[in-house]
Amino acid sequence: MRARSVAGCMLLLASLPAFSQGGPPGDRKTVVETALVETRLLRSTVRAVGTLLAEASATLRAEVPGQILQIHFEEGQQVAKGDRLFTLEATVLEAEVNEAQANAEQSEAAYNRATELIDEKLISATDFDAARANYNVSIARLLSSQARLSKTTIRAPFEGFVGLREINIGDYATTGQELVSVVSLNPLRVDFSVPETLLAQLASGQSIDVSVGAYLGETFPGKITAIAPQIDVQGHSVAIRASLANPELRLRPGLFAQVSVTLASKPNALLIPEQAIWPVGQDKTVFVVVDGVARQTVVQIGQRQPGEVEVLAGLAVGDEIVTAGQMKLHDGAAVKPKAALTGAQ
Repeated sequence: MRARSVAGCMLLLASLPAFSQGGPPGDRKTVVETALVETRLLRSTVRAVGTLLAEASATLRAEVPGQILQIHFEEGQQVAKGDRLFTLEATVLEAEVNEAQANAEQSEAAYNRATELIDEKLISATDFDAARANYNVSIARLLSSQARLSKTTIRAPFEGFVGLREINIGDYATTGQELVSVVSLNPLRVDFSVPETLLAQLASGQSIDVSVGAYLGETFPGKITAIAPQIDVQGHSVAIRASLANPELRLRPGLFAQVSVTLASKPNALLIPEQAIWPVGQDKTVFVVVDGVARQTVVQIGQRQPGEVEVLAGLAVGDEIVTAGQMKLHDGAAVKPKAALTGAQ
């Protein structure tokens, strides 16, 4: 008799209606956060990593030996092309120039005299040729000595900023010794690589955005200037170079850079917050609020961008979708958007 009573109770419980999972009992409405489906610009991008480089960078070295007599700059100073940076002791080279100048003047006089005599047939052609050759050699030696003397004044090869000098006043600079670096900081360039499968979508002039660890949350715009003509067969990638304006000189060559390349853009893409997507098996669904009721709708998604996802099918502009609270819902659940609740208070 007791076993029959237990079985009857279990049968009675099984026959009672059950609430759908997540829904509140009775007629109470579930409070959810919602947003409206909008169309906005969607950029198709690819991300890569690269390194910032200077458009122009040179390490200046002594081309002739000599003692450093003067330093004409402060470390980190901006300089123009041709500005003096170092002056080396030049007494010996100045003497060589003076000697070459005297020899050139002497050979020039001999050459002029030979020109007069050859016209009067008073010297042979051989003597005239020798006078002319001596004159040309003396001029060449003069120019060579002047060039060597000019190298005792070391100048900036282009506009930029000087770095930290490697030598002091009074030190003796040997030929080839490093003295200082000059770097151009505006614009900069960034070199990076992307998979070879994207080659057809790349072109000079495409926009990029660069971010660096030194300025978290900021991006710096640039444009692609060159695409390597040859594919890297080992990495199956294509090398790209882009130019990056740096008018405020905040960026520096050598910084590790994260690069985002805009491959294409859709001006009127249907975008929703990424958190609105509710996976069910292999499907992607969204709860659409219609007359206070949540309708679970399967959608087809496309590209993604930070915080948003493109919807290709299943929604329309102006649809109200649930962005938070899906765990408490089921298809057909009565809902009250949080915005409506706030407005009523």
